[in-house]
Parts: sequence; C-alpha cells; structure tokens
Amino acid sequence: MTGMVTSTSLFSPIVEGLIPYVPGEQPRIDGLVKLNTNENPYPPSPNVVAAITSAAMDGLQLYPDPESRALRRTVAAHHGLDISQVFVGNGSDEVLAHAFFTFFQHGTPLLMPDVTYSFYRVYCGLYGIPFEVVPLAVDLGIRVGAFEPYLQRDVAGIVIANPNAPTGIGLPITEIEKLVQMLPHRVVLVDEAYVDFGGQTAMGLVAKYSNLLVVHTLSKSRSLAGLRIGFACGQTPLIEALDRVKNSFNSYPLDRLAIAGGVAAFEDQDYFEKCCAAIVHTREGMVLQLEERGFEVLPSQANFVFARHPAQDAGRLAKGLRERAVLVRHFELPRIDQYLRISVGTPAQCDALIHALDDMLSIL
Repeated sequence: MTGMVTSTSLFSPIVEGLIPYVPGEQPRIDGLVKLNTNENPYPPSPNVVAAITSAAMDGLQLYPDPESRALRRTVAAHHGLDISQVFVGNGSDEVLAHAFFTFFQHGTPLLMPDVTYSFYRVYCGLYGIPFEVVPLAVDLGIRVGAFEPYLQRDVAGIVIANPNAPTGIGLPITEIEKLVQMLPHRVVLVDEAYVDFGGQTAMGLVAKYSNLLVVHTLSKSRSLAGLRIGFACGQTPLIEALDRVKNSFNSYPLDRLAIAGGVAAFEDQDYFEKCCAAIVHTREGMVLQLEERGFEVLPSQANFVFARHPAQDAGRLAKGLRERAVLVRHFELPRIDQYLRISVGTPAQCDALIHALDDMLSIL
C-alpha cells in the first residue's frame, strides 16, 4: 500500500538495539510495604516543604536560574569547594548520563565492575560506548588491583559506585585514591549515591585530582527522590565540559521548586544527620534479625542490605514476600540471582518484613 512503512524504519538505528533500565516496581496497590527502591522512609525536613511552598507562591511563570547558582553555592559550601566545581542536574541519573556523554566517548572501552548499577550499561548502549567489566571478588567486593590488567591498553575511563550497588559494600578512601591515580589521563567517576549511610566520600580528593568526578543524589539521604536533584563535583574544566553538554540538551534541568528544596535540605544539617543515624541503626538491627533466620548478609554501608538464604530460592522468596504485601528487589542476573536487595525502612516496615519472612519460612 502506498505510504506504508514499517515502524522500525521510523526510528534511528540505535533505538532497536537499546535495552533500557528497568526501575523498581512502583506499586499501585494501597498498603504495600515498599522496600524495593532504596527510598528514604522518612519525609524531608519541614524546612524543605516550607521552602518549596514559598517558591511555589511567586515566580513560577518565569524560567528558573539556568545555572542553579543558589543550589550550587550551597553544595559547594557544604563540601568545601568553589561553585565552579559543582554541576547540578535533574537527579543523579541525568548527571550520570551527561557525564557518560561528556567523558567516555573515546572509542575505547569504559571499565566498570561486573556487578554494579545497571544503568551504567544502559548509558553505554545509548551513546555507543564500548565497555568491559572487571569481576568482583568472591565476596562481591571491588578490588582496585583487579583493574590494573585492563589498563595495559587505552580505556575510556572508569566508573564505580561506592558504596557499590546493589551489594552495599564500600571501599575506603585510600583505595579510591589508588584507582584515580591508576588512570591519570582519563576520568574516574565515583558514584556516591549511598555514601551518607556509612561510606567514605571522595569529595576531599576533588581538589587534588583533575580526573576525578564525584556524583551525588538528594534522593536517598536527603529524602528528595520525588524532587529529582543530583550533582557532580570535580575540578572546573570537568564542570565546564558538563555545562556545555547540558546546555546543548536542556538549559533548565532544575525548576524553581527543586532549587529551593535542595538548598533547604542542605541547610538543615541536624535533620539530615538524625535521619541517616536512624536508618543506620535500623539497618544494623535488620541485619541481626535476618542472620538469626539463616540469611547471609553482605556488609552494607548503604540504606539497603543484600542478603541470601542458602536453603531458599531468592526468586521464590521475593514472590512470597510480595504475596504478603512486602516489596523487595530481586535481580535475575549472573552471580547475584540468589540475593535479595532489601531497602531499610522504618522500624515498623522492617518488622513487617521479618514477620512476613517468618510466615514464609515456617511453611517452606
């Protein structure tokens, strides 16, 4: 028939081969205990809500500051940096996407752990970046020395999450510094989405190393997953390069409400510290309860735990928990298909998890 075309002929060639990221389930059923997407179980600081409310009352008819200077100044002051060393975006996923486009398109492979945040591979597919995976150790920890054999030839850079996702295992800052030193001519990106729950941040190395980019999010420790704010810190040339890419894509990634809320979140340090401490305390208690029930739990420095039961199939456990109104994350991936990633909720939510497990384990 004249004018008929196949749907794929309408797409750019790269689209057909894309394998997109699959986020954790967002339930449409009331009453589910949601421990599957690593959100903070506590609301943001009341100061954040007040700041957003105030910002909503005036100026929404105008574009926000394209440089998000108020938020960048606040982040810079918090980490002892200059505003020129801070880049902000619409969630750390957008910041990461811009960073992959900016720094890793050299035609040589990007190095990443074989078990890590699965969005990294998605960005590589989107931008046509070849990559190679560096196997984690038997205990699922990152070994910096394992990267060395891959550096005998040119690579595009290195990306790691620290603490790693989905394992929750963190590296000490001394190991991060070794990794940065191993590849001085390429960017080493350290994704610290979970660092505030017990990890060691690499922010103190930014002034020392021109090839280090550290990425953070306000979704986890500052309870702003619904507002979408992320940022990256690095020396000024790296930030300027990110700005060039951002301004070629979207000059206004953060709206007025996000900027106001982000500033207020950083200004209420006491609230932030109390929430993090509460989550860490609950995490340690949850680990003990899981271990009492026969689970093996990896050492976590995040707001989640990664656990397996040697006598029970992880997929079956995840399905059974969902039937009991508790959501956890199960990855059907090599090496980790027998683990469950369980977000740390409130004490009441964690109690609901344990009660559901007890019910299941009593009949399995």
